Amino acid sequence: MASKFTELAIDCADPRRLALFWCSVLDYEVLDEEDGGDVVTIGSPAFPEGGDRPGPVPPVLTFARVPEGKAVKNRLHIDVNPTDREQDAEVRRLLDLGARHTEVGQGETSWVVLADPEGNEFCVLATRRP
Repeated sequence: MASKFTELAIDCADPRRLALFWCSVLDYEVLDEEDGGDVVTIGSPAFPEGGDRPGPVPPVLTFARVPEGKAVKNRLHIDVNPTDREQDAEVRRLLDLGARHTEVGQGETSWVVLADPEGNEFCVLATRRP
């Protein structure tokens, strides 16, 4: 048996703010908040039991407050795929939520690189659909 990907932990300055941004991006909801908001976990409302299911599930994201700020390009990032609109409309929606365009040296590509409100890069893909 192999492991399954169930959670991504993200260090940040403001867990609640970042969790709410990603809830809006992914249509997730806050599942748990600990230590007075220092740790916030979000996940899919369609699979609230998450990692307890035997098959594939959408991973939860856990945001944890850390004292240091982001200093360099992420070595790991999230890719998102619009499910009900074209890429350009999804990019506009994400910018309205607080994302911003960022340049990481990607050159000519079919995806758009954005940064969340704390500067974590993520990509909006154009061709893959879940």
